[in-house]
Amino acid sequence: MEVRLHASDFCIRYFLMIPFEISPEEFNELRKNGTEHQLIDCRRPDEFAISNIGGELIEMNAIPQHLDEFRDDVPLVIICRTGSRSAMVTEFLRRNGFPNARNLAGGIYGWSDKIDPAVKKY
Repeated sequence: MEVRLHASDFCIRYFLMIPFEISPEEFNELRKNGTEHQLIDCRRPDEFAISNIGGELIEMNAIPQHLDEFRDDVPLVIICRTGSRSAMVTEFLRRNGFPNARNLAGGIYGWSDKIDPAVKKY
C-alpha cells in the first residue's frame, strides 16, 4: 500500500513541531549563540521608544501589509509589552505561512524580569 503525503500534511506536521512560545531564557541563548533570527516588535512606536530589545518595529495592525518582509527560514520571534498582542500576531503569522513564528513569553516584561532588569517596564 502506497502512502502519499500532501504538502498540507507536511505543513501541519511542521507547524505542530515548533512550540508556539519561546521563553526569555531560550531567546537569550539563541541571541548569545549568534543564531540567525528575526525579531518583530508589534507595539506602537511610542511604546518602542520607551523600551525595546531591538528588532524591527511593525505595529500589530500593519502586520498583514508586511507579510513579504517576514522570513520563514529562521526563528521568527514576535514581542510586545506582555505577550498578549504578540500571541495574536504569532497566531496570525502561523495561519499565513509562517510556522516558524514564536511568541516571546511575557513580552518586554518577561525579558525585564528574567534577563535584563535595565529594560524598562511601563
